[in-house]
Amino acid sequence: MNLQLMMNDRVFSDGEIEHYSRQFALPQFGPEAQEKLKNARVLVVGSGGLGSPLLLYLAAAGVGRIGIVDFDRVDASNLHRQVIFDSDQIGKPKVLAAKNRLERINPYIRILTYEERLTSANALHLIAQYDVVADGTDNFPTRYLVNDACVLAGKPNVYGSVYQFEGQVAVFNFRDKSGGIGPNYRDIYPSPPPAGLVPNCAESGILGVLPGIIGSMQALEVIKVITGIGEVLSGKMALFDALGFSSRVFVVKRRPDNPLNGDRPTQKSLIDYQAFCGLDQLAESKGISVEKFHELELSTEPYQLIDVREPYEYQRVNIGGLSLPLSRLEEVVGQIDRDKKVVVHCEMGSRSARAIQLLEKKHGFTNLINLRGGIQAYLANYPASR
Repeated sequence: MNLQLMMNDRVFSDGEIEHYSRQFALPQFGPEAQEKLKNARVLVVGSGGLGSPLLLYLAAAGVGRIGIVDFDRVDASNLHRQVIFDSDQIGKPKVLAAKNRLERINPYIRILTYEERLTSANALHLIAQYDVVADGTDNFPTRYLVNDACVLAGKPNVYGSVYQFEGQVAVFNFRDKSGGIGPNYRDIYPSPPPAGLVPNCAESGILGVLPGIIGSMQALEVIKVITGIGEVLSGKMALFDALGFSSRVFVVKRRPDNPLNGDRPTQKSLIDYQAFCGLDQLAESKGISVEKFHELELSTEPYQLIDVREPYEYQRVNIGGLSLPLSRLEEVVGQIDRDKKVVVHCEMGSRSARAIQLLEKKHGFTNLINLRGGIQAYLANYPASR
């Protein structure tokens, strides 16, 4: 089908023809591939560091229907890497801020928003409505959830992840032209690492440009999956080292013991991924709710409050605890009281739980309590303490 015929049949409006003119001109792309993009439905899970470039380029390229799943709100700490947002949108729901930006980039597409957390209860229903899923998440429970839901629903999963100066990209559960199904995330990582072993971006830091690079690579793979151009990154994983400006690709093969689609599948539905990743046990161990902690604050009982976040996080907002960052906790262990109740907190409860594990196992503490939900949960309930 040539461009003139498509123009005569009004597959594209005059505005669309102008908007996509550089893609129309590509000899291996052209109007045929552009029409496939226009008819495609892509669900992007997460609109943060990876989701921002993903959404920007998918929208600009002309993916006809884009769904965004994100329950978070824009924070000032997001802006160095989540380039879809700006300072005027701080405090607003990310899905609505992203929708507003994307509609201004491309008025010829439709943006659907889901201001909710992706869970085992809603994942299959949401994913079933789309052709391709792009995973822009940054935590293991959601990563495994997206993978498993895509396998069970028969949808390709365009995966990306970043850590400090390194990134990964792959296309999982891709059905090739012969009908063969490629490997999925569980063929590389059948089970998650021990709870709390891998730090998040707040702990380890992230160079803002890196998720931009990796998210753009994901957008490229989504476009290739939809249009059929080039070679999809299925059965492979690409690794990128930003400091050395080097990359390598290694082969990924299907595992016969994969619980989802191996020789003897044992998992036929979605599971409790917090428990699967060990986070429930980690967060709940030695825990105190923010309500109980507030009662402790108002009582006359002596206690010590320890904040194990990084100094820049403490400077941004704190609730008066002693700042002892997890990254150098063993150097300052002598400042922690052993003779009264010690409440340990971080941003959301994971780092403080790891701090307690470390202090109990290596230094024999028996008086430590984790603030469940961390400072985020506390300030959500008691904002006047900010």
